[in-house]
Amino acid sequence: MPFQKDFLKEINTQIDIILQKIFEYEKRYSFQIEKVHPNYIESARNLIHYLALRTFDNNIIQEKLAAAGLPVSSSYEGQILYGLLSFKSIINGLLGKEEVKFDFSFIDTEAAKSLLKQNTEALFGKPSKKRETRIMVTQPTHAAYEPEFSKNLIEIGMNAARINCSHDNEIIWKAIIDSIKASPKECKIMMDLGGPKLRTGKMKPGPKVIHIKPKRNALGQVVNPARVWLAPYGVLPKNIKEADAIIPVNKKWLKKTKKNSYVIFRDARNKKCKLNINKKEGVGRWASCSDSAFVTTDTLLNVFLEKKSNSEIHSVHELLPLEEIIYLFEGDTLRLDMNPILGEPSKLNKKGKIETIAHISCSLPQVISSLNVGESVFFDDGKIEGEIEDIFDDYIHIKITNTKKNGGKLKTEKGINFPDSILNIKGLTEKDKSDLKFIAKYADSVHFSFVNTKKDVEDLMNELDSLNASLGIILKIETLESYKNLPNILLKAMENYPVGVMIARGDLAIEAGWKKFAIIQEEILRICEAAHVPNIWATQVLESLAKKGVPTRSEITDAAMAQRSECVMLNKGYYIQKAVKMLDKILCEMELIQRKKKNLLPKLRFNPIE
Repeated sequence: MPFQKDFLKEINTQIDIILQKIFEYEKRYSFQIEKVHPNYIESARNLIHYLALRTFDNNIIQEKLAAAGLPVSSSYEGQILYGLLSFKSIINGLLGKEEVKFDFSFIDTEAAKSLLKQNTEALFGKPSKKRETRIMVTQPTHAAYEPEFSKNLIEIGMNAARINCSHDNEIIWKAIIDSIKASPKECKIMMDLGGPKLRTGKMKPGPKVIHIKPKRNALGQVVNPARVWLAPYGVLPKNIKEADAIIPVNKKWLKKTKKNSYVIFRDARNKKCKLNINKKEGVGRWASCSDSAFVTTDTLLNVFLEKKSNSEIHSVHELLPLEEIIYLFEGDTLRLDMNPILGEPSKLNKKGKIETIAHISCSLPQVISSLNVGESVFFDDGKIEGEIEDIFDDYIHIKITNTKKNGGKLKTEKGINFPDSILNIKGLTEKDKSDLKFIAKYADSVHFSFVNTKKDVEDLMNELDSLNASLGIILKIETLESYKNLPNILLKAMENYPVGVMIARGDLAIEAGWKKFAIIQEEILRICEAAHVPNIWATQVLESLAKKGVPTRSEITDAAMAQRSECVMLNKGYYIQKAVKMLDKILCEMELIQRKKKNLLPKLRFNPIE
């Protein structure tokens, strides 16, 4: 069908209007563009062009271009000006006009790809031979005591190691870093500032008890005895993950035990239980237990060195208290303290009714002045929902509105979100400033938690300058405010090199609301592509697989979509190696059919039609 000239002229006019807006924006924000690092000049220009483009309803012009038979790319963010000028040249050709010559510079598709690749390598290093998308893994505490743990992760596909400064200490961090650097393969060290995150405070110590729990089938029959590690204080097995329970005992009598020695004891319920000594490992011993048992401090142990021998009576050494847990149900009231009072569960009277409501403190007590009755509260990444019922000088009452059917578990150091409240919290804390000294010395990049404004970025960069530190900066976008300020935040951060963005989906989903989150996630991906800035797809990726050993269907789909990012982050879990292997395979296969938002069409293999 012949093209209607009036229709083409209309499209051409609309493109000219957009181009005019782009040049206006570039002039208006020339100061911000000029201030960025030389490696980001073209990227900053393109970001400004993208922002100008998004002041229009581009769905309309896309539909018109498609109606005219012109190819509309699903991924044009990285080269805005080039895309518009290409359309204009095609339309002018169809209208029989002379080829338009442009007296200004612009980057084409290949240049945009090259810039993103360059910036990604500056942040994450060279890609794996099999895939472009990097894999980042959060390091657990036990990685400090198991040098092979991190090295094995690197071997199977980890490209970057994340250390969260909200947990552990410098001694632990250094031990983890040393084991990573001992690997012959490159692996970037990423350290995460805790930031002003609202968290639950400490709980009162729970009982000093160890639960020995063998694996049972649906009928309650033991299918796998519990593995128990018996050793003096501080002596851990080579593979701590193999231990279902660790019991501190005296090394003198333990030394005399051998294979087939056994221990008889009565647990906290006065239940008779047995430990069979199976294996020697250094000064420690591995034992098996087919009984479910609760072992407490000073539990008496009848030690039989041989069958039918006389027993020696010994006792369990002092145990560490268990972490107390607050169980919350819909309709319960929780007291959130602004003072550092140790939290504790609700207390019941003899009739089983609540006598004293459960309470726990808050890590940032100054937020109370920003709260209002009726505003929402979320705990532990949204697992527990509530609403502010009353506000007092030193605490607030929260009515629990939603939990799991069997109740929600609230522990220490769990996140608190007030998505309806406007909180006056700065992005860089005093602890962050202290941790930065260590990060500047040992890490490749710093993850900036709860960055909300351009001023937050400026504060971080000033702190890095004072330390004479040259680090990559990764902006963690985890609030609605940070999302709305993302262009401003990015342009300021781009004065540094290199820069990345983490889509911290846990807090962001809660802050933005479940209904809006999917759209916000996509918009962040687009803004990052426009700025040629690599982004990290984070939070709960293959979480069930990492923690339980089996993924969900939705997790597999999520991991596949994560390939559109330059890096995917996995959190810690018992089956983390399995998760890394699975993610590596998914990313490799997805790269055959998808690159960013662009769908590819490789050769399709199928059975012949009969």
